[in-house]
Order: sequence, then structure tokens, then C-alpha cells
Amino acid sequence: MPNTPEQLTIKKVLSIDIGGSSVKTCMLSAEGEVLSEYTKLPTPEDATPEAVLEVIKRLAATMGEFDVVSVGFPGYVKFGVVETAPNLAKKQWSGIKFSQQISDTFQKPVRLVNDADQQGLGVVEGKGFEIVITLGTGFGTALLYDGQLLPHLELAHFPITKDKDYDDYIGDKAFNKIGKKDWNERVKRVIDIYKTVFNYDTLYVGGGNAKQIDFELEKNIRLVNNRVGITGGAKLWALSEQYQIRTTYPKK
Repeated sequence: MPNTPEQLTIKKVLSIDIGGSSVKTCMLSAEGEVLSEYTKLPTPEDATPEAVLEVIKRLAATMGEFDVVSVGFPGYVKFGVVETAPNLAKKQWSGIKFSQQISDTFQKPVRLVNDADQQGLGVVEGKGFEIVITLGTGFGTALLYDGQLLPHLELAHFPITKDKDYDDYIGDKAFNKIGKKDWNERVKRVIDIYKTVFNYDTLYVGGGNAKQIDFELEKNIRLVNNRVGITGGAKLWALSEQYQIRTTYPKK
């Protein structure tokens, strides 16, 4: 087994996106070309590490051979270790070396990052300061400059009202509780805040609820498809190991 990224020969990447409602996967070339069908299974109701890993195994079994694995995870990840997973099983994920578990399962090198970061790599143009936000079970954010990931910030957990963070404010539970009209007003407010605070060059809006947006977006705001985002799994392997990114190899 190779010991360094420089020794890896990457022809096929198994790209995985773990969400609060489903786990998705596809096979990619090293250049990001989609080589297989886009496949998904429901996220287990009791989404413990063991249960999610079992779903990943079932999905991977339909994909054929691959050289490395990329995983987008719905929480804060540092050096392949999960720190938070607010939309998965409660009190089950903190400190879990999930990258190592996946690597040992498939006997392949693994890179595990926040899911919005992986999607960001797949959708941005690589020009200036670009932000990707995801509107799904929760609220995700990725920051990139000239196509390079900046350190991940769990902005979803900043307070936006006295008793709500961004996850509470525009996550899926809020959409179902307050309805489409009021939810769109909240999304407008969040975009205005991001515009004022970050002065981004381009804002990309993805996630399952992005299709519910019914107001006109400014010229530098673009809706993106989740299926495009998963191609970031290939670009993840083109990055040097920095910030939270680190390659995990199977234990010998």
C-alpha cells in the first residue's frame, strides 16, 4: 500500500456525499468525469457511525473497482476525525475516526471533508472569493479563494436570532414548519447577511431545498445541482494536504 499521496495512481474515485436524508455516491475519473450512475440510499433513521458505514458499503458494492475514496460529511471534520454531526445520531459521532473506518473497510486511501466543502470544489469556477451554501436538512457553507478551500467554518451554528442558529432558521424543519413563503423571506435575509459580511465575488446555492427558492437572484448568485457537487470528490484529490484535509490509509 502506498505511503504518500505522491505514490498514488488514481484512475477512479469513489465519491460519497452523506446527507441528513440520503447517502449518495458515484464513480469519477481523476479529472472529475462521471463514470457511473448517481446512486443513493436513505440515511438510516438512527444514523450512527456503524449504520452510515453499512449504507456506504451497500452503495460501494454497486460501483465496481476504485482507487481512492472521497467523502463529504454533514458536520465539522478535522484530519479525518468527526467533531460534530448535528443532523445524524445524537452524541454518537464526536471523536469518531470515520475516515479511518472507511479506509479500513475498503482497504483504500480516504479523504473526508465537510459536505459543503466537497460540493464547493465541484461547482466553483475558481475565480476570486466564492462561497457555496447548501439548503438541505441543515445549512452548509464552503469558502474558496481562486479554487482553493479555505479553512472550514461551521457558520450554520452562528446565532441569527435570540434563540435560533442558521440550521434552525432555514433548515428543513423550518421549511416544513413555516411554509415556503416565509422560508423564502428568511433565505433572502441570510443572503443579504452573507453579501454584507463576506463581499463574495460569486455565491452558489445548492442543497435539496434550493429548488424551493422563488425570488429573483442577483447576477453573481447561481443555483447549482447536487449531482454536480459530488464531482468535487475528484478535485479533493488534486489538493495538497492542508487545513483539515489529510489522507487516511488502511491500517496495516
